[in-house]
Amino acid sequence: MAYNQLLANRVRQYLMNLPHIEEKAMMGGLTFMVNHKMCVGILQDDLMARIDPAVYETVLEQEGCREMNFTKKPMKGFVFVAPEGTDTDAKLHYWLNLALEFNPKAKAAGAKKTKKNR
Repeated sequence: MAYNQLLANRVRQYLMNLPHIEEKAMMGGLTFMVNHKMCVGILQDDLMARIDPAVYETVLEQEGCREMNFTKKPMKGFVFVAPEGTDTDAKLHYWLNLALEFNPKAKAAGAKKTKKNR
């Protein structure tokens, strides 16, 4: 699955002077990790933002925003934003700032534990 290169470049431009930024191909798109934690990403033409679950319900009312549900179950704290919600720098920066504000509070994904064979 391809992702929108123009949107990726706009996100890159905004994040370029921040420390501890890493890009990773993930879920068929591109993810920007901040301090080793998923912060924002791009899947096709949509921006994915990891936000504070406390503001989740409120931001769903924003233009272009919808819940993220890969497994047919909404992932509270993650949203997709369609192109009409990121078509200006001000709109894109709103979502990037929201994700960056939550990043210090977000938990890093840990390695999954596996059962040992006996």
